[in-house]
Amino acid sequence: MKIKISADSTADLSPELLEQYDVATMPLHVSLGENDYLDGVTIQPEDIYKYYAETKKLPKSGACSVEEYTEYFQGLLDDGNDAVVHYCISADMSASFQNAQLAAKELSEVYVVDSRQLSTGIGLLVLDSCDMVAKGMPAKEIYDRALTRCNASKSSFIVDKLEFLYKGGRCSALAYLGANLLSIKPCLEVKNGLIGVESKPMGSYRRCVAKYCQSIREKITDPDPKRVFVTHTKMDEGIAEEVIETVRSWGIFDEILETTAGCTVTTHCGANTIGILYFNDGKH
Repeated sequence: MKIKISADSTADLSPELLEQYDVATMPLHVSLGENDYLDGVTIQPEDIYKYYAETKKLPKSGACSVEEYTEYFQGLLDDGNDAVVHYCISADMSASFQNAQLAAKELSEVYVVDSRQLSTGIGLLVLDSCDMVAKGMPAKEIYDRALTRCNASKSSFIVDKLEFLYKGGRCSALAYLGANLLSIKPCLEVKNGLIGVESKPMGSYRRCVAKYCQSIREKITDPDPKRVFVTHTKMDEGIAEEVIETVRSWGIFDEILETTAGCTVTTHCGANTIGILYFNDGKH
């Protein structure tokens, strides 16, 4: 049986990883004013920074329609695949899962996973499924395995400035002012499919990033050592490299994958946002 692993563009996998693991992607919609674009295809994070600098407005993201998902899944099946396992951003963050699931009901052998994650928290699940395809696991078993690992995928980011969060309506004016006055660099974490503030370290961004790394190390109690992601938006020079070296110094993970966050994380968090994403459910 030929199985195709697929994901929404919000999985933030690099072009190199998509090619290496033969993963298909469904680009979500991103609107700049009246113009609609496709995430990672006709719009890139740099376009968002430019648009915001010129207009002080953020883009709006949108899920693909049921019809778009139906056409996409059918195309994958018509391409010679016997089954499709597709990953969506958390259903509590987007209508993607709902629409993809409705599309899948009209087709056979299409399994849609609500990842309960975002960014490479989804990517971890995607690459794990690719590993299972390589081992010959059937599509339904891959789907079932994914459901048991969603909450084991640990997704978090530390944000330098709250400007994008404030402009996007995700923090109050009072919180925005207070964070600026106190030099708070919030750490955001996905729990139960929703993203919230996990901690609020204070000080310079580099110092807070070091604190974030230390807190992540303390949370890694039962890791799957196969891989870890260091995923970030546009960063000041040297910071991403420092985080990668810190993760490497732990001696836990066999592979450290660095990826650039796509339009979703960029729109929500802005530049100088970085995260360490991993499985915490033992070796699989």
